[in-house]
Amino acid sequence: MSAGDVQELIEGGLPMASDLDFRVESVAPGFARTRIPFSSSHLRPGGTLSGPVQMALADASMYAAILASSGKAEMAVTSNLNINFLKKPAPTDLVAEAVVLKHGRRLAFCEVRVMSDDDPQAIVAHVTGSYALPPQQ
Repeated sequence: MSAGDVQELIEGGLPMASDLDFRVESVAPGFARTRIPFSSSHLRPGGTLSGPVQMALADASMYAAILASSGKAEMAVTSNLNINFLKKPAPTDLVAEAVVLKHGRRLAFCEVRVMSDDDPQAIVAHVTGSYALPPQQ
């Protein structure tokens, strides 16, 4: 699947992705690079980007990496998400890189690095999670 195919599937099944302007930049089997452009509506007191925006980016990025691995697994759902906020993100775009660590028949395990676009070497959040996969037909 191409980045455009994955983007289309996510927008079709998760309308909130459009509200956040979630973008799939690139995909490869088991990998996705994604972005949520900066919006002042994402800020919380203190000028940091809100945790829910970071979590939404990470969750959708895992989904994108799984779709890139297994095609139209549209019925895959988050079964676990753990996030560690490591650094205050700058008021700029958030970028995520998601990797599928293990893709089994019923579960897929992922890891995501969330970064501020202005400093892609500094991880602002580290996320691990799993997705329950639909039964294979």
